[in-house]
Amino acid sequence: MKFRPCIDLHNGKVKQIVGETLGAGGGHVVENFVSEHSSEHYASMFRRDGLTGGHVIMLGGGNEEAALAALRAYPGGLQIGGGIHAENAARYLDAGATHVIVTSYIFRDGELEMNNLNRIVSEVGKDRLVIDLSCKKRDGDWYVVTNQWKTFSEFRVNEANLLELAQYCDEYLVHAVDVEGKRTGILADLAEQLAAWVTIPTTYAGGARSLEDLALFKQITGGKLDITIGSALDIFGGNLSYDEVVTYCR
Repeated sequence: MKFRPCIDLHNGKVKQIVGETLGAGGGHVVENFVSEHSSEHYASMFRRDGLTGGHVIMLGGGNEEAALAALRAYPGGLQIGGGIHAENAARYLDAGATHVIVTSYIFRDGELEMNNLNRIVSEVGKDRLVIDLSCKKRDGDWYVVTNQWKTFSEFRVNEANLLELAQYCDEYLVHAVDVEGKRTGILADLAEQLAAWVTIPTTYAGGARSLEDLALFKQITGGKLDITIGSALDIFGGNLSYDEVVTYCR
């Protein structure tokens, strides 16, 4: 189990927000934390501590400059997502990203858009693509949600679909949308099922708030999944020690 750090960018600043409020009616985004530090500051910290496979996520427009600055500060150490498509992916890889992360580009009108998936695989290669399967539960099954997590797709996150999709990407990033940014604990049932299903490196994100949560996560996944922690960390205004998390996950 690895700790995968994150740099979430909103309006050009490093922030931690409640993901479901992004793009909500009235434009009110719930911000857990707005940093005084630049994206380079965090990228340099993660580089110093030898953390690999973390991600930079651009939440809407106005974040490209900050994203590129983070990649330049830690070349070969970070993935990038948010508005990525076949036409712009190479720019971020050339700037130092190890992988590009896609969701909405390959899920359109509630369906998996195979043409777009094949296009981006052709452009960057399977080994440099991460598919973000942000999901919510409906009628007992997990479904990918898109459009800033407001729209359910018809794509189920299950063993058969994960096995099929693994032919097109190097890793999965799975946001547990219901708890993302809320510091209410991990979704244990989702994490346990993912560990049983996936055949490629997979990172879980959502709800982790304590070392006890990390211990539970490691136990129920057998250490097979990696984990992202954001809002709960002291470097992002929370109470959980970043240094202790780094040490625990080494």
